[in-house]
Amino acid sequence: MVERCAVCSQRTELEPGFYHGTGYVSYALTVGFSIVTFVIWELATGYTFKNKELFWWLPINAGVIILMQPWLMRLSRIIWLTAFFNGDDEYHQNNTKI
Repeated sequence: MVERCAVCSQRTELEPGFYHGTGYVSYALTVGFSIVTFVIWELATGYTFKNKELFWWLPINAGVIILMQPWLMRLSRIIWLTAFFNGDDEYHQNNTKI
């Protein structure tokens, strides 16, 4: 992670451990993705408790999440940064670039 934004020179880490919160965002994205894929899988296969389609969905979902992990981690950092730096133009105008 770069120390400052190349465009506005905003510091990207406010304090030590600032990005620990991205774990919660990444977890929420993963759970949301799993819920969406489960609903799609259920609608596509006609899920019932008698057949074993769930045992196909679980490894496929886990594999897709593992493959998407770099993208999910980067997206969670973007969401986390956006929560704290929401385009404050006054900040950028009053602070000089270093």
